[in-house]
Amino acid sequence: MEEFRENPAFASVRFAVVVELKSKLRHAGEDIIDLGMGNPDLPTPKHIVDKLVEAVRNPRPPLFAFPRDPEAAAGHLQLVQA
Repeated sequence: MEEFRENPAFASVRFAVVVELKSKLRHAGEDIIDLGMGNPDLPTPKHIVDKLVEAVRNPRPPLFAFPRDPEAAAGHLQLVQA
């Protein structure tokens, strides 16, 4: 398997896109589970852990999986940034 190395120049762009998308979804009334960095003082609720385990064990990728093809990824980013 080929190792993936992220260009550090893209890290801040990716973060900004995620922050903007979360903001738009919250504003639209969507229920968002933010798995960003933090310092939790309580254990993760069981229903969240169960859902994460379910997602990891799912052999089919979710419909919102990021495309691996560079051209498809570029098209996806154009849609997200529109």
